[in-house]
Amino acid sequence: MTGLEQRIDKWLFFARVVKSRSLAQKLALSGSVRVNREKVGHSARIVRPGDVLTISVQERIRVLRVLAPGERRGPASEAATLFEDLTPRPDTDLPLAGEDGDDDDAGAKRPVGFRLSPTIEVHGRPTKRERREAGRLLATVGDD
Repeated sequence: MTGLEQRIDKWLFFARVVKSRSLAQKLALSGSVRVNREKVGHSARIVRPGDVLTISVQERIRVLRVLAPGERRGPASEAATLFEDLTPRPDTDLPLAGEDGDDDDAGAKRPVGFRLSPTIEVHGRPTKRERREAGRLLATVGDD
């Protein structure tokens, strides 16, 4: 192995894609990683600069181009120099509100399905204001 090659599990760990090397090994073995569109079958798969990785982690798909092998798991700023993020933005292929004649709030352009205020559906967790409003609503229902 030359100085420009590295095992995929070490690279994923050094690039801070996963929190531990054992998690990187499990990720590679699970089939959630592809190198140049080919599924990785084992954690000892070698990656080189120029390889494109497609990684499925926690319901997200990331596309990364390997720029350099890592020497250690350093800070995030150091890890960011190991790859170029090619992941497409999730809102690029969603139609924007107002493009289909829907002028609900003065022609604001935003992806369809996204709301202006944070809600449980978008963030998965209610805000403090939403928790208080729900508490007030439950208190008024209980008074009947």
